[in-house]
Amino acid sequence: MRRAGWQVEQVDDVAVMSLGAGPGVVVVPGNNRRAHHYEKLARELAGAHTVHVVERRGRGASAARGTAYSVDSDVDDVLGVLEHTGARVVFGHSYGGLIALHVGLQRQLDALVAYEPGVSLDGSFDAGWLETFTQQLASGRHMAAMTTFLKGTDLAPFRKAPLLWALSFLMLRGAGGRETRDMMPTTPAEIAEIARLDSDGSRYAAIASQTLLLGGEKSPAYLTGVLPRLTAILPNAEYAILNGLDHNAPDENAPETIAQQIRLHLVREERHLYGTTHDESVHST
Repeated sequence: MRRAGWQVEQVDDVAVMSLGAGPGVVVVPGNNRRAHHYEKLARELAGAHTVHVVERRGRGASAARGTAYSVDSDVDDVLGVLEHTGARVVFGHSYGGLIALHVGLQRQLDALVAYEPGVSLDGSFDAGWLETFTQQLASGRHMAAMTTFLKGTDLAPFRKAPLLWALSFLMLRGAGGRETRDMMPTTPAEIAEIARLDSDGSRYAAIASQTLLLGGEKSPAYLTGVLPRLTAILPNAEYAILNGLDHNAPDENAPETIAQQIRLHLVREERHLYGTTHDESVHST
């Protein structure tokens, strides 16, 4: 469905939804997320920026994902969007945050922002549930697979099986349920990439961009615990844990707060060029 104010264009094999005017910001969605899930975030930023939300492969009008998938496939797509739009700022959410960090390994940006990036440090991300999830999905048991996903990732506010099953039913049979089911086959390869890329994090020391890492107070510890470690590794990084927010703050629960954090980070970097200090509300290296 065409949304008011959006411009939609094809950049090589991916669709890009753009909104606003000003310096460009590229938004990279997370796992099981479509570009339109970040519409509120984009509208919050659009007063001062042109926001380009990438419709990642395997979704919407973008090309199908190849069988030999790696995070580099998404990185190449984002690099293409940066080249096409001239944008020099990237924001990534969840698995999109992992993509954003790997974009930062390829190109120096004016600013890089990631909300709870899908990074595993020394086994911090437990993917032990992935085999069961993949088997359930392959056999068409979407409800069981979604329940396994929610329990394995600890992203639901509860862990009892009946409640997880009820939430899975709402996600798969309610509004947007068909879209969620259609995206589920992209999950195994993405979770496998998080596990494959598990490391001590030293590779990320090569990211030269001014980087802001964000997390929510209500999110699982494995998502927020890597942020101070990454901040110590990256040469130009800071992080903040935001009170009252959870993993879905950028796309559902608090896009206005995340937009404000992005704007403040960009303003801090502009001031930094003129020799002023960083805001003390964030933790920097």
